[in-house]
Amino acid sequence: MHRVVFSFLIFLFASGVSRAQLLPNFGGQRAGLSTLSFLKNEMNPRSLGMAGAGIALKGDVFSGASNPAGLTSLDNFEIGFCQLMLGAGIQQSYLSTQFKTKGEATAGFVINSLNSGQMKVRTEFQPDGTGNYFSVSQTAVAGNYAQKLTEMFSFGVTGKFIYENMAGYTATTLGVDLGFLYETDFNNLKFAVVLQNFGGNTSSNGDQTQVSYNRNGELNLGRYTLPTTFRMGLSADIWKKENHLIIGSLELNNPNDNAENVRIGFQYSFRELLEVQTGYKISVSGQTLPTFGTTYKTRIGVHPIRIQYAMNPTNNMGTQHLIGIRWTQNKMGH
Repeated sequence: MHRVVFSFLIFLFASGVSRAQLLPNFGGQRAGLSTLSFLKNEMNPRSLGMAGAGIALKGDVFSGASNPAGLTSLDNFEIGFCQLMLGAGIQQSYLSTQFKTKGEATAGFVINSLNSGQMKVRTEFQPDGTGNYFSVSQTAVAGNYAQKLTEMFSFGVTGKFIYENMAGYTATTLGVDLGFLYETDFNNLKFAVVLQNFGGNTSSNGDQTQVSYNRNGELNLGRYTLPTTFRMGLSADIWKKENHLIIGSLELNNPNDNAENVRIGFQYSFRELLEVQTGYKISVSGQTLPTFGTTYKTRIGVHPIRIQYAMNPTNNMGTQHLIGIRWTQNKMGH
């Protein structure tokens, strides 16, 4: 009965948050006012399958993309790679390696890179292209560190060096993620708070303008903030019977460049061999369809390997697909 009550409370909380402004609502009118928006793309397949409600889930090698504090759940060396297909030839790659230190902390290295592919240079008088091409690439090279401060409380930090190259213009900046995770012994109830992409303003440098028509003087480039987001959430086991488990997750996001929104996610797992995720976003413009994901566990020798897939349907931009693979070193040999 208490599991049913807990599920009902989650639903009430989600419904209430979607209507009440618990945090200052910057509003959708601020959309597009930050730069380097590739940092906002969810690169954790399990979290994306649960509509992005992943900061309070048990951690894996991709947890650095959602909550670095979750990396304390890792016991052995892990490496993971995933590829996000955004459409129109735009793809984003994420590579993460994480390992335990002698002090039982977790440390690792991450490369997060988006590439647009080749695009035509178009002008007012040559809208079909001039014969020249340009591309956009954005890359974040990051280091993670996570430590259990107590048996129930964990802390994680990610430092990022970010580089952008867009049609001859370049930009560099630094950013940081801070994450906290509190675990209880009641149905694996977890609470999490994360501050993502915190950093200073950045501006592009360069003078590669290929269009001179209707241009007077030098092109003045503005300075923009990183897409900083404050996230808080919870997760818990809401139903468990023998080899079957359902996990519920709830998250409130407050970005600096859009309206606050709520994410609700669920995951069903069977004997830790097969996982199926789904979720829904509330107050996210252009994304009114549920998300889906799945994870299948197998082995290469004695080492576990997980193949993951998630899809995020959008109203106007097609469906985003995220494919990932995780390899875990098994030191015990079984």
